[in-house]
Amino acid sequence: MTTRLEKRFAKLKAEGRAAFVTFITAGDPDAETSFGVLKGLPSAGADVIELGMPFTDPMADGPAIQASSQRALRSGATMLKTLDLVHRFREGDNETPIVLMGYYNPIYHMGVETFLTRACEAGVDGLIVVDLPPEEDDELCVPALKAGLNFIRLATPTTDDKRLPAVLANTSGFVYYVSITGITGSASPEARNVAESVARIKRHTSLPVAVGFGIKTPEQAADIARAADGAVVGSAIVDAIAREIDTDGAVKSGAAERVLTFVRSLADGVHHARAAAAE
Repeated sequence: MTTRLEKRFAKLKAEGRAAFVTFITAGDPDAETSFGVLKGLPSAGADVIELGMPFTDPMADGPAIQASSQRALRSGATMLKTLDLVHRFREGDNETPIVLMGYYNPIYHMGVETFLTRACEAGVDGLIVVDLPPEEDDELCVPALKAGLNFIRLATPTTDDKRLPAVLANTSGFVYYVSITGITGSASPEARNVAESVARIKRHTSLPVAVGFGIKTPEQAADIARAADGAVVGSAIVDAIAREIDTDGAVKSGAAERVLTFVRSLADGVHHARAAAAE
């Protein structure tokens, strides 16, 4: 069966444009604001949504996403509430792919079988679990694939041609290329280097390659969209959410709308990139 992710990337390829992939943390800064942003992302231009599973120790993430996890947890976020967000989203949108991104601990705590059942029931399309290497595929990756979920793997600048086949062996949906070494939000990628790396990965797979880490502006998003099949923006959107919290810790009125306005500017950069290049 063709998944929502596969359908979306095929549609975008046919249209000759790259995917705009957005990341937010579930429950950040509170459940209702988070849902307001999540619900509005497709109309703001998001083609694929990565939804972070809040966790106490997000070791691969930079300060912005770490802080978003802490805000979500303080507001009462749990794995069940994260899945409920997806379920509520699906009541109004049955086409936009949602990928849960995070760490294995919360999934393990719920139980793999229970988690996969509930994720499928909620309408989740794929998983990115950053701390499970290919050597641990039997733990979650293989069961997830059998359940009908895409399992997206990360490739990095240090993933050489010898390592790539192992990384790609059970990957589906798309490949997430981490364009810089280090934690999320810590630097900005060079488009020329990204294009070379994407070309190298594509010699090993027919899957779309989306590029993330360090994209903060519409111009940077456009540069990446010209070099890859998708541009992923996370920390910049999470920062925009953080700016909507006042000095007393309360969420400002109209927060979701302002965040979505920023998202729309990034989407415009991605979606107009190839059209402008062709002119």
